Amino acid sequence: MILKDQITNIFVQIDDFCKEFNEKIKNLKKNALPDEKKRRNRSCLMSDSEIITIMIGFHLGAHKTFKHYYKEIVCGYWKDLF
Repeated sequence: MILKDQITNIFVQIDDFCKEFNEKIKNLKKNALPDEKKRRNRSCLMSDSEIITIMIGFHLGAHKTFKHYYKEIVCGYWKDLF
């Protein structure tokens, strides 16, 4: 089982990566041609780094289905982390 300190460390590293990655994407979009399609601009309830951390925790864990992992671990054990 993964400890809270390990998950926190993984989250911090992923969060730093996502911040750098998003800055590079913003710079690329400035130079790109305008997009004519209408797109929704809803903000997500969870950040990209939170989602990636949950997925990494699932792959490092012993659960067979993501549904059981999410209900048992994320909704219970990780409430205080996010």
